[in-house]
Order: sequence, then C-alpha cells, then structure tokens
Amino acid sequence: IEKIEVVRYGKVRRAKLFYLRKLRGRAARIKERRMR
Repeated sequence: IEKIEVVRYGKVRRAKLFYLRKLRGRAARIKERRMR
C-alpha cells in the first residue's frame, strides 16, 4: 500500500509541475506580446 501511495504522490507532483510550467509559458508569451 505504501508503494502505491508514493507512486500516486509522484504522479500528482509531476502533474502540478507540468501545469505550473504551462502557466508560466503562457504568462511569458503574454508579457512578450505586451512589450512588443
């Protein structure tokens, strides 16, 4: 059971990092457009 919990936690953690990275990418693009 412990192993499954760890795997689940890892997946969620990766999903969060990926999601944050996506949001940062969008924000960066918007900022670039505004500057130009």
